[in-house]
Amino acid sequence: MRLVLLTHPDSLVSESMPRFAGMISRGMTERGHEVKLWTSRRKFSRLPIRSDFILKWFGYIDQYLICPGELDHLLKQQPAETVFVVTDQALGMWVPRLAHRPHAIHCHDFLALKSARAEFPENPTRWTGQQYQQFIQKGFSHGQVFISVSENTRQDLHRFLPRQPQISEVVYNGLNHNFRPMELGERNSLLNQTGIEISEDGFVVHIGGNQWYKNRMGVIEIYRAFAAFHPRPPALWMIGSAPTVQLLNLAATVPSPGRVHFVTGLTNEQVNAAYSHARALLFPSLGEGFGWPIVEAMASACPVITTDLPPMTEVAGGNARLIPKMPINGMERGQWARTSAATLDEVVHLDENARTNILRQGKLHSTRFNTEAALAAYEAIYSRALKS
Repeated sequence: MRLVLLTHPDSLVSESMPRFAGMISRGMTERGHEVKLWTSRRKFSRLPIRSDFILKWFGYIDQYLICPGELDHLLKQQPAETVFVVTDQALGMWVPRLAHRPHAIHCHDFLALKSARAEFPENPTRWTGQQYQQFIQKGFSHGQVFISVSENTRQDLHRFLPRQPQISEVVYNGLNHNFRPMELGERNSLLNQTGIEISEDGFVVHIGGNQWYKNRMGVIEIYRAFAAFHPRPPALWMIGSAPTVQLLNLAATVPSPGRVHFVTGLTNEQVNAAYSHARALLFPSLGEGFGWPIVEAMASACPVITTDLPPMTEVAGGNARLIPKMPINGMERGQWARTSAATLDEVVHLDENARTNILRQGKLHSTRFNTEAALAAYEAIYSRALKS
């Protein structure tokens, strides 16, 4: 097959989407297919301007005013047997121009669209954001072939489409690193590089950025409640983006001897070591498309505590301890934190047999999320799109 992968410019989104497109590109090339990566070229967004707000809008000009003509030129150049792969449904504004050609659209999550529809009161969206998400939805609604990262994402997709698509499949993400249980010496060697004192009792870990749905404030609230009744609480490691002032202020209220460490810039191997050393992954997400840390932790021999909502429950597959979603009402949040902290305490103090059993089941479950299997499924769906 001849494949053209349409992806985001590196400057406009987090690195995850270009990395996802790169994974498909390498995998399909290794399978003998001809692959071309295409994105809107940076013109206005390349200007030396320090304002992120202005750069964002210049990026929109690149994508929506300049890109369409370049995309039309690309479409005319490609032979009829080319499959156009839109690597993120958020690029839906491009779909109407290629919907008459063989195509497939990867769907990751609809959190932004659901927020724009007031389905997440935790994340109110301005009028401009609502219009932008409607524009994206109207665009990807012209598509006929979709690949979702979870059943939850597929159900959301079907709610937003005006008709049943020709093809709509779920293909779970594959782990993008060889996450594995690490021996004590190996993980200590890697974690000592952080400069943080490592206890043999481990720590509680959270992985994620400052996006609203990652609920980092909720993580600290649970840990604060946990530290309030635990005489020697394991430390909390918040691995990911640099903390906001709000996070730092909340962390400062954790009662002693509780400790919160914000850790940035770790390699995949160091993250793997952190999972392996942790007593638990605390992942009270408000929403996800998939939920990478759940699988990564299980593959690394780390028990998981996550929210009792899909897709977290879907990805965990019955192998995680579940807690309710954090309530919006601040009056109810204290009780939620205390209840969740009790669950954290149970997991931290699992006896050896119970912990061994949970780790064994989680490790076995994590093998379902295989990159080669995902690539093989993509290849089959692209072929079906071409034939249809």
